[in-house]
Amino acid sequence: MDSPRVTAGLPAGEARVLTRALEDSNDITVFVDGTVHRLPGQARDAVVDLLARLGRGETVTVSSVAEMLTTSQAAELAGISHTYLRNMTDRGEIPVEYRGSHRRIRQADIMAWLESQKLAEHKRRQDKNAGADAGPGE
Repeated sequence: MDSPRVTAGLPAGEARVLTRALEDSNDITVFVDGTVHRLPGQARDAVVDLLARLGRGETVTVSSVAEMLTTSQAAELAGISHTYLRNMTDRGEIPVEYRGSHRRIRQADIMAWLESQKLAEHKRRQDKNAGADAGPGE
């Protein structure tokens, strides 16, 4: 992950010009190496928010964020008990990071665990059906 980029607020004159330019406009077009690109909705919204903050003279930080969940949030998302999740992290089945004494779990790791559970259940059903199809004495 790249380190965060911090940009100081714009000088008052530039901030006013940017604020006026953004009034009643959510259409952002960017030029990359001379090529025009219209930003998709989510990217446009993020850029408009960034520009609006700069237009208000705010200092902004831009960075990527891996969504970190508390153990309670992760357990709720996974549909399991908080205790069971803690035990899984203790066994190393789900990666965990510590913030002080508090455990944090990446949402992507919970989603990957859920997918692995789904695949395992699908395999169990296939194996069960294959055994039932064989019939007695075969």
